[in-house]
Amino acid sequence: MCSNKNLHFISGEHDHQSCLDGAMANAEQLCKQHGQHFTATRRRVFEIVWQQHKPIGAYEVLEQLQQDGRAAPPTVYRALDFLLDLGLVHRISSLNAYVGCTHPDYPHDGQFLICKSCKSFAELDSPLVTAAIEQSAADADFEVHQHTVEIMGLCPRCRIKICGEDNNE
Repeated sequence: MCSNKNLHFISGEHDHQSCLDGAMANAEQLCKQHGQHFTATRRRVFEIVWQQHKPIGAYEVLEQLQQDGRAAPPTVYRALDFLLDLGLVHRISSLNAYVGCTHPDYPHDGQFLICKSCKSFAELDSPLVTAAIEQSAADADFEVHQHTVEIMGLCPRCRIKICGEDNNE
């Protein structure tokens, strides 16, 4: 069954500039709270990741950063590591890519819905998922240090597109 609900994925009516401004303000505040410098390079890498609203690889970030001037892979990886450590971005291992964190104000493990068609994503924050993982790990006498849940499927927009095509047959 196709659903038109679009609660977690970015829609066409999205106010991108407001979103980017809010993310940048959060990043600046977190850097200040942690006594870290939000350098021009870190800021630009953060901006590039957030502008996408889709997972972006380090070399794609590098290509965009090189348009601004000279940049090398170590520069990008250092900036991404900094952003990861502060919780400002997440790494999507299955795509070897990065996304902006939608709620960096508290530590959490990533839970993502990733569209296999258009590569859009939604970040979840489900205490039930976290609790189930932690309980299952505890039952196995396993100490969890970090976990990321990556669920591949179809976003609402792509599901509607596919269902519309199916209904025309």
